Amino acid sequence: MKIVTFALGDERPRPGILLDGEVADLSPQGFSETAEVIASGEIPSGGTRIPLHQVRILAPILSPPRIFCIGLNYRDHAVESNMQIPAVPTVFMKLASAIVGPGHHIVLPMNSKQPDYEAEFAVVIGRGGCRIPANEWKDHVFGYTIVNDVSARDVQLATSQWTLGKSFPTFCPMGPAIVTTDEIADPHALDIRLEIDGEELQHSNTRELIFGVPELIEYISSITPLQPGDIISTGTPAGVGLGRKPQRWLKPNETVTIEITGLGKLSNPTVAEQ
Repeated sequence: MKIVTFALGDERPRPGILLDGEVADLSPQGFSETAEVIASGEIPSGGTRIPLHQVRILAPILSPPRIFCIGLNYRDHAVESNMQIPAVPTVFMKLASAIVGPGHHIVLPMNSKQPDYEAEFAVVIGRGGCRIPANEWKDHVFGYTIVNDVSARDVQLATSQWTLGKSFPTFCPMGPAIVTTDEIADPHALDIRLEIDGEELQHSNTRELIFGVPELIEYISSITPLQPGDIISTGTPAGVGLGRKPQRWLKPNETVTIEITGLGKLSNPTVAEQ
């Protein structure tokens, strides 16, 4: 099942199920937002069907409790970044105010000369918990989505703290849907690729993750209890602009497209801040 957030015209966003050419509206069943669907622990049935061309697809969850991001979690990316392979997960936060959905512009800020792209496979927590054993990870995952961890490298690397350089407005494109776990047989066997205007710049597979989903859930929940709707964005493979020679930064009037097996495509155009 593919859970989305959508809007009809200027009406408020509402949750739905993405179907072939249609969206099934879940709001008549009492769900006002996707976070409520996740917290319910239920697999909803579809409601009124609306043709896809009549709606705007937004980010699948607009206000997650937290966005945990994992740095240097593909061995080849750590190498290209000239950083040591981490012994424990490198966890930083991305602010929810940066979230946008498919098709929304990535706004390249005036105070950064090094905006970068990062294709990432993300986990959406269903049932929360504290000190979750790695072998129980499946009991706590609602589904999966795509995140572009857009980064202002000059801001990010000016200090040892990465959050602000990762959290400019529009720096967290997400979607198009949350794909529930029953549709993904193995989250550690998914092709992940990123293109800009048709040029492939990243291509890997989630089997290359240093810390997989079980280890990340165990580690993070050993420090802070996970909550329904939390996002864990698992890191990016090699090929980011920072690691290229010459370095390759995002420019206005480009289109960044990420595709992950089973999760669809997330495309966003870029524009300079005015």
